[in-house]
Amino acid sequence: MALITGVAGQDGTYLSELLVAKGWRVHGIARTDPSRTDAGQYLTDVTVHVQDIADTDATSDLIGRLEPDHVFHLAGISSVWKSWQDPVTTTRVNGLSVVGVLEGCLRLQDRVGKHVTVVNASSAEIFAGSGVSPQNEDTPVAPTSPYGASKAFAHYMVQVYRAKGLAASNAILYNHESPRRPDTFVTRKITKAVTAIAQGRQELLELGDLNVVRDWGLAPHYVEAIHRMALRAQGDDFVLATGVGSSLRSFVECAFACVGISDWQGRVVTTAENARLRDAPVLIGDARRARDLLGWRPTHSLEQIVMTLLGH
Repeated sequence: MALITGVAGQDGTYLSELLVAKGWRVHGIARTDPSRTDAGQYLTDVTVHVQDIADTDATSDLIGRLEPDHVFHLAGISSVWKSWQDPVTTTRVNGLSVVGVLEGCLRLQDRVGKHVTVVNASSAEIFAGSGVSPQNEDTPVAPTSPYGASKAFAHYMVQVYRAKGLAASNAILYNHESPRRPDTFVTRKITKAVTAIAQGRQELLELGDLNVVRDWGLAPHYVEAIHRMALRAQGDDFVLATGVGSSLRSFVECAFACVGISDWQGRVVTTAENARLRDAPVLIGDARRARDLLGWRPTHSLEQIVMTLLGH
């Protein structure tokens, strides 16, 4: 049986669908009742528990009652921009929540004597200030935002509990997109605006720095790697990335090209208000360990990713 925190989010819904299709019993934790949102349609075979993931005692108690074999900790504030607007809440949610998960799993393992695996959603943003490219599991951790710092704390706590005997792993996730991303993410902002511009419903797209380079993949493929990490039943850290970097400018150009617009430059405005504070110029992941130990390899090109988003 599996427990997924953040089950109503992008990764949570895709992972729950994957596990249910494989015959697993799945429980999930969500901040609000997902039946009242679009996420509910993806969770019909999931038992959902509504609670604040930053309530570490509640999380630990729930793990003790359910006695899951695998826990996937995907919940958290996932926006770098939002973390600057409310760094206190970001630190509380992203930092403290992992402690409740890890402590609950370790207590369960000690009490019942069964092996419990944990996979934590870490982030490429822990490497934002490293000055190294591409990044791998041995790259120095150097966050540059409240989001990155909160993820770095969680990343280290997983390693601490791994040393105590828990099979806890970090999935160091690079940008992975899908139609289930909220509109606040730049990829959805771009693809929705490009569609509206092509249909004559919008004139301009406002963005920040078009020169930042990111490593983009598709979310459904990345949760397959997370599943494989749990089955390995041995704690480790894995970079999950394509290894291919593309600038935001290339993403925008590709999106416009896909709808038949070549003269896109006059339709895009860059403003300081849309630029992220201390944004890492380049984040590209080296996922050789995932390839060698998990047999996982990303397969989608930037154009395929953009087309997937434009189709919704």
